[in-house]
Amino acid sequence: MSTDVGSPAGAKTRELLHFITQETRFALLTNIVQHPEQLPSMYELEQLNPSVSEATVYKHVQKLVDAGVVKAVALPDDERQQGYPWKFYGLTEDGRELLETHNLLAAEETLQRIYETISDKPEKMVKYENAPRPAHER
Repeated sequence: MSTDVGSPAGAKTRELLHFITQETRFALLTNIVQHPEQLPSMYELEQLNPSVSEATVYKHVQKLVDAGVVKAVALPDDERQQGYPWKFYGLTEDGRELLETHNLLAAEETLQRIYETISDKPEKMVKYENAPRPAHER
C-alpha cells in the first residue's frame, strides 16, 4: 500500500487517510483496535461513543465498511445465541495495512490497556464483550 504521494494512487491514499482520520471515524477505528478481540458489536461501539448518536455511529461504521477499511463479521447461524450479538466489526487486511503504514496503530497496546481500565461499563456491554465471536484475523 506504500505509494508515491505525487502519483494518482498516492492522491487516493491521501484522500483515504483524510477520510479515516475524521474525528468520529477515527474514534471508531480506535475502538475496534482497542477491543479485546478487535471485533466489537455495534452496541459496544455506540456505548464507547456516548457523545455521538447511535444513528451517527452506524452511519460512520457503514462508511468505513464501504471504504474497505472495516468489515462486518457475522457468527454462523448455528453459533448464534439469543440475547447476544452476532454481528461484529473488525479491520480489513487493507485497513490494518493502511493504519500500520501510516503509523496510526503505534499505540495499539496502550489503547488496549486503556480499554481494560474502563470500569463503568453497563452490564449489557460486559455481556456483549464476552459474547462468542467468529474467527477473525488481526
